[in-house]
Amino acid sequence: MDVRRLELLLALSRLGSMHAVSEVLGVTTSTVSQQIAALAKEVGTPLLEPDGRRVRLTPAGRRLAGHAVHILAAHEAARADLDPSAEPSGTVRVAGFHTAIRDTLMPVVHRLRQEYPAVRLEIQEQEPPDALAMLERDQVDLALIYDYNLAPAALDPSLEAAPLWESSWSLAVPSRSRRIRGTAVDVVAAFAASDWIVNSRHVADEQVVRTLAALAGFEPRITQRADTLQLVQEMITAGLGVGLMPATYPKTTGISLRRLRDPEPRMRAYVLIRRGRASWPAPAIVLDLLSKMRE
Repeated sequence: MDVRRLELLLALSRLGSMHAVSEVLGVTTSTVSQQIAALAKEVGTPLLEPDGRRVRLTPAGRRLAGHAVHILAAHEAARADLDPSAEPSGTVRVAGFHTAIRDTLMPVVHRLRQEYPAVRLEIQEQEPPDALAMLERDQVDLALIYDYNLAPAALDPSLEAAPLWESSWSLAVPSRSRRIRGTAVDVVAAFAASDWIVNSRHVADEQVVRTLAALAGFEPRITQRADTLQLVQEMITAGLGVGLMPATYPKTTGISLRRLRDPEPRMRAYVLIRRGRASWPAPAIVLDLLSKMRE
């Protein structure tokens, strides 16, 4: 099979139309159509079928596109191994949560532009469960996720994880609340009668809240769910409840952070990749730059 034709097929599976493929790869739509037709002859089965005025991949086409991911990566790895002076190239698809994209991945984007211009990123903001599902379905190459030391994620053994950073979390309460001395259990117990605010798209911080509450001997009354820390902050200020927030969160009017110790909740950020792919040239470069962000 012609490698270039596989590239076009894979691009069509990701972009959804020949017009989009032609724009992204800088070829004509007729070239895309002719090359995929030639690929169908090579493999001996139809790869496209009509879908109204457009076309879509047949089941065989989708399967071949899945194989193309591995074939093209192996081809690139072999080329780089045989010619170490060759400039790395390719697209690395990344899904991750907002903070990791903003603070860790975006600086990598700028480094890539300067040092490896032929390596490009396609980025999607997704909460950890969605990013993880996309990685498992091979819809992305890297997933940036987080968990907590008090609610560790159960990762599939087919995935490799590399740490990015850790951060301590505190209990955010209305500023008029009284101060409590003692352990995290003592602090949490003082708010047993309060409503609690947790993440609406990820259960990890809810698991931490429930773990601490269980240690303090009560069941938390979770009444609010929010997707952003800013909204959590506004809910607390409005008197709708209390919730976990980063210990380094900027001080704001109406909010006080109560330090939690013994145990101390810590968020842990990771980058995940399917096992065996960390040595592929383009992802390897991105992983290396991400690791340097920790230094």
